Amino acid sequence: MKIALFTDTFAPDVNGVAMTLKRLIDYLEAQGIDYRVFAPKSAGQHFTSEIYAMKSLPFFLYPECRMAFPNMLHVKEELQQFQPDLIHVATPFNVGLCGLYYAKKLGIPVVGSYHTDFDKYLDYYEVPFLKKLLWRYMRWFHRPLRKIFVPSKETMQQLQRHGFTNLAIWSRGIDCKLFHPNRNQQVAIREQYHITKKHILLYVGRIAPEKDVMLLPLIHEQLPAHIRENVHWIVVGDGPQKEALARQAPEQMTLAGFLNGEELADVYAAAELFVFPSATETFGNVVLESLASGTPVVCANEGGVRSIVNNGVTGLLCERNNTQQFAKAITELVDNDHMRKEMGYNGRQHALNQSWNAIFETLLKEYEASLEEKQIGILA
Repeated sequence: MKIALFTDTFAPDVNGVAMTLKRLIDYLEAQGIDYRVFAPKSAGQHFTSEIYAMKSLPFFLYPECRMAFPNMLHVKEELQQFQPDLIHVATPFNVGLCGLYYAKKLGIPVVGSYHTDFDKYLDYYEVPFLKKLLWRYMRWFHRPLRKIFVPSKETMQQLQRHGFTNLAIWSRGIDCKLFHPNRNQQVAIREQYHITKKHILLYVGRIAPEKDVMLLPLIHEQLPAHIRENVHWIVVGDGPQKEALARQAPEQMTLAGFLNGEELADVYAAAELFVFPSATETFGNVVLESLASGTPVVCANEGGVRSIVNNGVTGLLCERNNTQQFAKAITELVDNDHMRKEMGYNGRQHALNQSWNAIFETLLKEYEASLEEKQIGILA
């Protein structure tokens, strides 16, 4: 099988979509499966003959992501030379449109994946009136796809409500060798971030409106005094609200910027709780990373996070935007060492069953099944 992947974000972009697709490509390479990636050119990108990098500019809402400008003739030449059996369009923007166009034009079977609830983002960026137009476009874009892969049951149900069919779950895995509880770096983390408080609370993710990250200072204020005075927050990530968060952050909140690899794994393992108020996740990779690290989570009871967190077993789910509930959940777990450690153990056991290899094996079977199926329209 030869696979051509079209995506508007790819490594070294720092987001869940780019990192998931990079893992997919690593898996294909390890299995000896031929592939080509068509993606925007970005700084720090590792160029190979398998990656066709397109000219791009920073996207105004997400400067760390790129907007590509495909050279259509060059893309056509690359595809005709490569002769893919299947095209996978991972994003619905410029590069994804390019892949969809040539899948139709050259008669190549095409599948896609749905990673981001852009309609929810429109509320945060104060343009909710665009939702009807967005869904009309999304239905048009996904109609020719033989299969649409979604990361969670919740996302599947949402798309079904909007009339999508031919849906299949492509979940996410975790590297439990990298993310694990016994990294023994808590002393080093405390020294690095000048932490003297007893308890470490952690957030990892984009510092942007759609992540509800500005709730963190409010949650801190809602904590009872005996908790508030004994916690230190580490916020990992970057984004347009970083300066605003820095202005509102309590004294015991460190904005650590981007971390990855061993550094990120060390911070997860050093924290006692992972606090994630985002209500817009189709999955929530960072939540699974925390569970693999033996760190229980306090999350919004929304979206794909509900596929990961077993409420009361691996963490606690709270009503979105309810800072009092978040503060109560944090207090309950900080005050109860036994419950917190038991949830950490349960989370680790759950993560151990989320193997990337098994997930990608299932995806390959879906690819093969898609090649055997006749094309069926997604919408009536």
